[in-house]
Amino acid sequence: MENQIAEANRRLATSAGQGGPNFVQNAILGPLRDKRVAAIQRIQIAFQRVGAQPPAGLEGLATCAVQDDGTGNNDGDQNDGDQNDGDQNDGDQNDGDQNDGDQNDGDQNDGDQNNGDQNNGGAAGQIVCPSVANRLGQVPARAQAEVQRNLQQLENQIAEANQRLATSAGQGGPNFVQNAILGPLRDKRVAAIQRIQIAFQRVGAQPPAGLQGLATCQLGNGDPGNGNNDGNDGNDGNDGNGGDQARGPVPEDFVDIRSVQPNVRTPRTQQNGSRGTFSVDCGRNEGRIFNSDNVIVAPGVPNGAQHTHDYVGNESTNHRSTNESLAAAGTTCRNGDRSTHYWPVLRALGQQEFDANQRGGGLDLNVGKILTPVSVQITFKGNPSSKVVPAPRFLRIITGNARVGGAEPNAGWTCTGFENRQLTDKYPLCPRGSRLVRIFDFQSCWDGANIDSANHRTHVTFPQADGSCPQGFQPIPALEHRLVYNVPQGPNFAVDGFPEELHKPITDHSDFINVMTEEQMQQIVDCINSGRRCR
Repeated sequence: MENQIAEANRRLATSAGQGGPNFVQNAILGPLRDKRVAAIQRIQIAFQRVGAQPPAGLEGLATCAVQDDGTGNNDGDQNDGDQNDGDQNDGDQNDGDQNDGDQNDGDQNDGDQNNGDQNNGGAAGQIVCPSVANRLGQVPARAQAEVQRNLQQLENQIAEANQRLATSAGQGGPNFVQNAILGPLRDKRVAAIQRIQIAFQRVGAQPPAGLQGLATCQLGNGDPGNGNNDGNDGNDGNDGNGGDQARGPVPEDFVDIRSVQPNVRTPRTQQNGSRGTFSVDCGRNEGRIFNSDNVIVAPGVPNGAQHTHDYVGNESTNHRSTNESLAAAGTTCRNGDRSTHYWPVLRALGQQEFDANQRGGGLDLNVGKILTPVSVQITFKGNPSSKVVPAPRFLRIITGNARVGGAEPNAGWTCTGFENRQLTDKYPLCPRGSRLVRIFDFQSCWDGANIDSANHRTHVTFPQADGSCPQGFQPIPALEHRLVYNVPQGPNFAVDGFPEELHKPITDHSDFINVMTEEQMQQIVDCINSGRRCR
């Protein structure tokens, strides 16, 4: 917190004369208060973790003010008493921000990122930042914990910035978004990226080149600050919420499944392979358990996914979930398995839904009626070349990739009756009598040590072409999610996604946290290895 104050004072000194009458509040005092709220919350959590009661009233100490030093430099209009009128930080803006900015000495953003023409003041939209995780490649094992911590901070920072963007619409002058949101966000990202680079260097590895070039973010409409999406209004008839909110999909994202050649190949099971299957009935999310959190990628961050997830299995999964809370929760699975399974919802375009004006829904450009699957099949399968071993409790796996151009975009789209042909980059248009199918095959080779990794991928991988696991990995039960839907005829449906990804089908993905007991997991392993079909 002392570092935060020192940084803010440096910004105050070096920015004299910049901005309009609210510059200090918007660009310095507001962000400082957000950082102090987060730091104070961590102090409170430190007390609670050891069973102690934190002192009362700490959050009331978060707000700072500019003190007149007698030089006449404070003319009164930058600190007029209403610095914190309640709408700068609504309490949940920064509850996931682990980055208190203390490694950013304030001189890393020399002002040339703020050229004055990037914003028109409080423009609605979404902040888009280049992906750092996708540029890291193989992270050294000894650096993974620190890299993961800072990747999470980058996610938290974006979520916080988007929240500030949403709650400050209409505030400030022409440079408000740049000065109060994008500029401070860049500073935080510079510091987090530097720490990632240092984590590589500490273990004797060379950090990837060009990471600092990923620090600058902009508004997601591709024209920072113009506040509208009219560059992509060719699809404005699809959103059901008026105007051009829904950006994508476009007709080119769809293809008639009958025009696709069979392309599904499965390795032949060898003599030592494991042929059994174990199916778990966890329902179809009939209870409509939804949220736009992602506890794997963005723990502690509300709306960390910026799109709505369907949930089956564990009934308590959200951004606050812990291993302990998941293990104690209820479940929709009939066999008592408390594992959590979640994926982005599929929507029928042109219809209204309850979240049309909520984060994760319409505020993140995800619009249309949420479709409940006709069926959800959760199946664990064997390995073609060997027996499987138990997966560890609390193992986390993500299959598919929510980012266009990201690694392993393997989620499959197909239609009933045509499942020997699958697509990853197109939505299939199914003939009458056929239903839409989403298929998620999860990585089934585990490194034998970790339940997660910095990029949520390197601790697990897919089998090789012959079905065997790469050296250093061992086969675990192979999870498959198979979801079947009735969808409107024609190109009138879309999967939820990050606003900037334009609802491309290649961004589909699914998530799994194993909360099975050892006994439940062993039951699955025994079934698969003995070649039985179990439910």
